Amino acid sequence: MRIEVKPDREYAWFIRPFFWLQQRNYGQVLIPGKCWGRSPRLFAAVATLYGVINRKRSPIDPVLRSLVTVRVSQLNWCRFCVDINAMTLIKRAGSSAKVEALANWRSSPLFDERERAVLDYAEAMTGLDGVSDEQALRLKPWFDDDGLVELTGLIAFQNMSAKFNAALDIAPQGFCQLPVQPERGTAPDTTGAADPTTEQVTPPRQDKPLP
Repeated sequence: MRIEVKPDREYAWFIRPFFWLQQRNYGQVLIPGKCWGRSPRLFAAVATLYGVINRKRSPIDPVLRSLVTVRVSQLNWCRFCVDINAMTLIKRAGSSAKVEALANWRSSPLFDERERAVLDYAEAMTGLDGVSDEQALRLKPWFDDDGLVELTGLIAFQNMSAKFNAALDIAPQGFCQLPVQPERGTAPDTTGAADPTTEQVTPPRQDKPLP
């Protein structure tokens, strides 16, 4: 990792309860939180935004949220993000099938029309070409304008989180079996062809409650 984390006692007082909750929920403190925590104001802003995006009453259902976060994590080569978000998707979906097929979602029968439209939109937002009018219109049967803002915010937040973690080379923390680390400079596959950088993801050994 490209920066060092500090001992817990050296973080701002209002950050330490977050670490306690992470320890309770995941069995360990999450390293990205310790990195954000070096700037307490940034930590507070990011934690607040995450709480809103991931709230129980979000108009985007939990499985769909996790599909988005795992795919955006894959496209950004964020090893930590794939690790923890794949674990969450497995819990929410009840199996690892969609995690295993996600890199090839365009050719997999496991994803319905709504999921395909959302994943296409997420890939367009994450890539260099941007979102087309057609891709946005495909979401209209399932999302009104408020819902589209929620979805777009989720994708944007996950891109920020994944890019932050990947840039600092934050390692996975062993929540599930990981994808092979891709070589630097290789481009993520978004065409539906087989993705050689992914392996089967298995459920975590212990059932930790979600935050």
